[in-house]
Amino acid sequence: MAVSVSRRVREGFGAFRTATRLGWQIESNWADPLVFAIYSIIKPVAASLILVFMYLVITRGKAGTELFAYIYVGNAFYIFVGGVLFGISWAIIDDREHYEMLKYIYLSPIRIYIYLLGRGMARLFISAISVAIALSFGALLLKVPLRITAIDYPYLFAGLILGLGGVIALGIILAGVCLITARHSWGISESVAGAFYLLCGVVFPLDVLPRWAQAIGVVLPPTYWIEAMRRAALGEEVAGVSQVLGRFSNSSLLLVLLGTTAGLMFISHLFFRAAEGRARRRGLIDQRTDY
Repeated sequence: MAVSVSRRVREGFGAFRTATRLGWQIESNWADPLVFAIYSIIKPVAASLILVFMYLVITRGKAGTELFAYIYVGNAFYIFVGGVLFGISWAIIDDREHYEMLKYIYLSPIRIYIYLLGRGMARLFISAISVAIALSFGALLLKVPLRITAIDYPYLFAGLILGLGGVIALGIILAGVCLITARHSWGISESVAGAFYLLCGVVFPLDVLPRWAQAIGVVLPPTYWIEAMRRAALGEEVAGVSQVLGRFSNSSLLLVLLGTTAGLMFISHLFFRAAEGRARRRGLIDQRTDY
């Protein structure tokens, strides 16, 4: 029995590693490593500069404030959300419509869950590189108060793991949606990420939103994750920027993240199984929808 379990674990890890490597090759478009490295550096820097110029125009050149650091760090960590959501959900559309390989994946010994996690992991690695570059750029050139010795690393890693677990669960839910809808559902992940960007207080405190929007924002898991990442990177002083989230202590944020991540994982499992069953019954696993 123990040998069988050990063998299944090894096979699962091998499948996950292969799916991750495949995802990396697809995401980099099989480009030369040097070319892709240059692109990976330019993209987050350019995105950060867009945000910086917008902030400078609105505030008439008042950079270096606590609010600027609050916005910049939140925007940097939010790269994970869009990247992971799109990476997991787009794998369904890409393999079914473009490569026409989804049916063969279902026929192979690999479990679709492991495959999707591997594909999402590739986007997570790319997003991690972008986040690191964006934060380094902000600290070195934009004077964002990010000090290596002042970062609360245990809190940062705990919040990062819990937050990414919730984002991965959301990605599985969106993959289930893509499995039972036509290929134009590729915009679903971007739409969800855009809604979170607006309602989770990524580039401004929740306090500036209307009350109905604040009510939505406080029930979305990424809201608490981004806030936890800010506090880990910048310290407790940013807790007072948003009065809505300021009443939560650091430990309370982690407890909320733990509960919401566990709930999302459970819901994502049930939803994907239901969507997968519907796709099998309707013959959608190998059906092209590029009409």
